[in-house]
Amino acid sequence: MDRSNENSISLNKYIASTGKCSRREADELIKAGKVTLNGVIATPGNRVFDGDIVLLDGQSLQDKPKPVYIIFNKPKGIICTTDLREQNNIIEYINYHERLFPIGRLDKPSEGLIFLTNDGDIVNKILRAGNQHEKEYIVTVKQPVDHNFLNKISNGVPILDTVTKRCVVERINKFTFRIILVQGLNRQIRRMCEYFNYDVIALKRVRIMNIKIGNLPTGQWREFSKAELEVLRASLKDSSKISEAETKRKK
Repeated sequence: MDRSNENSISLNKYIASTGKCSRREADELIKAGKVTLNGVIATPGNRVFDGDIVLLDGQSLQDKPKPVYIIFNKPKGIICTTDLREQNNIIEYINYHERLFPIGRLDKPSEGLIFLTNDGDIVNKILRAGNQHEKEYIVTVKQPVDHNFLNKISNGVPILDTVTKRCVVERINKFTFRIILVQGLNRQIRRMCEYFNYDVIALKRVRIMNIKIGNLPTGQWREFSKAELEVLRASLKDSSKISEAETKRKK
């Protein structure tokens, strides 16, 4: 059997792909000695090859659960974390009967569309900024939205030691605008507005790629429709699992 790294997958990624937990949580389980690989207690950095047996607390991980994809209209105040010690965490709020984790995040004071799933592969593809996946937001600010502001914010803003990518921005009314991003920098829209001394009053994500929040009430969730899932998978077909930053580091 070929035991080269090209024919294997990292242990933490393998565990995450079963939907049991995130990669970060898998690392913690490995460090805690709860994972065995072919009968031996696993260590960080182990890789899994075809035919290997991975057990978590003595239970097999070979049988993956049925993939679950959920659309959630997150209310303000809910935190996008799998850490159940955190009050108002998204996992306990939804209280789904299987283990899920959010794809990306929305800040605590923000609301709107977020995905949850147990499919680790689709998570990695969606999260990569280099794939140019669109996310659309409706933003309300305290100051009047004028042409000068829209022009500046759409052409790139220096934040977090970088300059944001050009984006589509459209005025909705005196204090509200629509913005479409292909990035996911920390608190990106709020920081972009702050740079021009604009105060964000409300921020709601209404679309991710082909999925729109539609009439889904705040605080409610639903599973993807078959059509939505098919379009999503098709759009991710050629998506790289390696981010732009990782690609640059390898060059």
